[in-house]
Amino acid sequence: QVQLVESGGGLVEAGGSLRLSCAGAGRIFKYMGWFRQAPGKEREFVAAINWSGGMTDYADSVKGRFTISRHNAQYTVYLQMNNLKPEDTAVYYCAADVNYRGTMYVTRFPHEYEFWGQGTQVTVSS
Repeated sequence: QVQLVESGGGLVEAGGSLRLSCAGAGRIFKYMGWFRQAPGKEREFVAAINWSGGMTDYADSVKGRFTISRHNAQYTVYLQMNNLKPEDTAVYYCAADVNYRGTMYVTRFPHEYEFWGQGTQVTVSS
C-alpha cells in the first residue's frame, strides 16, 4: 500500500514562511500535487508538478508566493510557502499518481490523483 506522509505544517504569523514536505514511501510518482481544505470549504487545488519537475502549475491565489518542487532521489515533494496570509489557513494535502499521462503532465483535478496523504495543518495568524 502506497503511503504519503506530509510534514512541516504549523502556526505562523502573516508574512511568514513555511515549507511543507511529502514523502512517498520509496515510490517515484509520475505527477504530484498539493491541495488544501479550509473549514467549511471544499478542497481546492494549490500546486502541481510533473515527474521531472520541469512543469509546474499554481492556483492564482498562491502564484508568486508558493513554490512546488520535488526530489525524486528522496521520493519527496515540497511546497515552499512565502508571504503567508490568514486566508492560507487550511489543512494541506499531498497527492500523487503513478499513471503515465505524458512527460509534462500536471493536473488540478483531485480525481486524477490516486494516492493522498493524511494532511498537515497550516494556520496563519493576522
